[in-house]
Amino acid sequence: MNLLKLSWKNLLYKPLNLLLSVVLFALGVGLVSFLLNVNHQLEENFNKNLAGIDLVIGAKGSPLQLILCSMYHVDNPTGNIPLESARAFLNPKHPLIATAVPLSLGDSYRGFRIAGTTYDMPELYKARLAQGRLWEENMEVTVGATVAGKLHLHIGDTFKSSHGLVEGFDEHEHDFRVVGILEPTGSVIDQLILTTTQSIWASHDHSTTATDSTAADAHEHEHEHVEVAPQMPDSVSLRKMAEAQRLELMNHPDKQITSILIRFRSRTNIQALNMGRNINENTDLMAASPPNEIARLQTSMGQGANTLRWLAWVIVVVSGLSVFISLYSSLKERKYELALVRVMGGTRSTLFLLIILEGLLLAVLGYAAGMVVSHSGLAAVAGYLEKSYRYAFASLKFLPEEGWLFLGSLAVGFVAALLPAWQARNTDISETLAKG
Repeated sequence: MNLLKLSWKNLLYKPLNLLLSVVLFALGVGLVSFLLNVNHQLEENFNKNLAGIDLVIGAKGSPLQLILCSMYHVDNPTGNIPLESARAFLNPKHPLIATAVPLSLGDSYRGFRIAGTTYDMPELYKARLAQGRLWEENMEVTVGATVAGKLHLHIGDTFKSSHGLVEGFDEHEHDFRVVGILEPTGSVIDQLILTTTQSIWASHDHSTTATDSTAADAHEHEHEHVEVAPQMPDSVSLRKMAEAQRLELMNHPDKQITSILIRFRSRTNIQALNMGRNINENTDLMAASPPNEIARLQTSMGQGANTLRWLAWVIVVVSGLSVFISLYSSLKERKYELALVRVMGGTRSTLFLLIILEGLLLAVLGYAAGMVVSHSGLAAVAGYLEKSYRYAFASLKFLPEEGWLFLGSLAVGFVAALLPAWQARNTDISETLAKG
């Protein structure tokens, strides 16, 4: 006697009951799985893009907005800061600062942000070249892997940037030229177009001609859509060149930048730990701590996620109740069938196991449908985020926690079937057959 096959046929006998139980199960399991994946990938992206940055210095405003704009590139700048006020933090000889990465933001190309910066930026995210070289002259750019892939950019391609973060809005007159493409890192630098800070200034200075502001024309016939062997300086050389670039920026106190990403020489130094508070209290600048702001953001998000998670588990419990009602109500109609199973040689344990298998089958079907719902939802979210912010979630990434969720689903199905199974086990053969 194939109990599994018999259990399956019993479920199919009432397709509407089967559908209701599976849909409820799928909603609960799918929501739990969706929240697990979203929380995991958000936390993973947040932590990866922290990149050991201890402090972000920028214009007064919202500290969280400053962090999201300068580190995650998903918000607008709080404003610009004069280099005159920021010179001390860019000094390579600063006793407390190991790395200071200046950023000039506000322009974009087809939705991807252009960042005027120094060679500290690729060093910060351990980026390596896939093709070409790092930017050297004004109006030269090195693009992240995602940018190159999505926009089909090659070495030697040129484009005009847009003012702001809206595609095609107030297009600048000067052309940027692609001289390098970075390897994928899985961090935010994949989404960026990197150039000199002076290029950003030149783009906004309409009195500056393209000939004055760019040396890209000198490479007019260089690297036209061909594969170029990557030319990446070693880490020591990269840091020295970055320091020289910072010193050059310090010679322009009348100019502005958006923010500075700071790494301390030591995180145990009291002066370093108090730097943010001193900046906020004694200067016109604002300092924000990325770990603190992201922790607050995750806490706020976590409260809403916990509410949804509890709702999901309530739905799972309700689905278990639906399974129980479905199995329990069908027992009265199936008593004759169960008695015949006993007559054909089945034991009390056989009847018990038959109903338990039905509960477990419902749980497995609900779990499978829930996984489809969850990861289809992730795919939809990934598409939305990629379109709006150029960020995406991996929809086919499965977590170890989803294995535990499967075991939890089986437990719900088992518990829901327990009482109906016990009643089936105690079916009185002679009395049931006598009633026909």
